[in-house]
Amino acid sequence: MVENVNSKKLKSPSQLERHLKGLANHYRIEILLLIDKSESITLEKIIEILEANEKTIGEHVRRLFVAGLINKKHRGRYVEHTLSPYGKIFVDFLKAFREVT
Repeated sequence: MVENVNSKKLKSPSQLERHLKGLANHYRIEILLLIDKSESITLEKIIEILEANEKTIGEHVRRLFVAGLINKKHRGRYVEHTLSPYGKIFVDFLKAFREVT
């Protein structure tokens, strides 16, 4: 792992790749932005808002979780999704990048 001048450990290229691959789909980007807007949202609500196939969205949410960009919290029979700290960083990046002309 590479270290910067402040002695903080930097993410390895493999770790960065895992996060970036987590973003590599328009549905995943939409899901991240939706979670950011909602703060906490269930899979059912994501499916309803995006008007997409349940299995497709479920797989994209799973990939975002594996990439470390969202958190899951069980609430009875539902699972609430929130942004992880890394997810928040990437959402900020996406918002800034959207505005670049």
